[in-house]
Amino acid sequence: MPLEPTFRELFSQLRKLQDTLVALRLTVVEDKPLAGEAALVDYFEDTILDLMGLLEESLKAARAAQKAVGQSPDLNAARRALTICQQRFHRIEQQFAADLVSYEKLKDLAGLGHARRGEWMPWAGSVKQGIEQCREPIEAARTALAACWEEIAERVGMTSISVHSTNIGQKIVSKVDDRADRAELVREGIT
Repeated sequence: MPLEPTFRELFSQLRKLQDTLVALRLTVVEDKPLAGEAALVDYFEDTILDLMGLLEESLKAARAAQKAVGQSPDLNAARRALTICQQRFHRIEQQFAADLVSYEKLKDLAGLGHARRGEWMPWAGSVKQGIEQCREPIEAARTALAACWEEIAERVGMTSISVHSTNIGQKIVSKVDDRADRAELVREGIT
């Protein structure tokens, strides 16, 4: 696959993840029951906002990488931008796994719904569903990142240059018969 469409696909997949996180945040914050507050709601909101911040950085780097592979491809600039994108995305995956979709957090969410009852039970179910819906765009973005790295690796392999250098010098020898002439040449720095 050509470079530009591959990098465009990465940006597109990251945007889909962004849309999914925005929807999840709306569910967590805007759809929560009006009666009562819960620390878990604040925790989920803070985590989602952290993920959105990392994703914004990842999107910015993906856009820079996409521009770098445009009309006159600069693979080094694309590689640097893709590295930043990959690092941010990796942090997104780690934080998502540890702070949203982990067994403990989902158990806490279900426990909140059962303890508060009423509107909290359907809200907890909606939040769990929203969290689960993040898995697919995360996987798609991971796949798109891998495709970008494959494209860069292929291009780097195609443009390899080998240089072999051999030193060739010139040796100049002066035969001076007279010792006085030789001493004069040595004083002047000519040997």
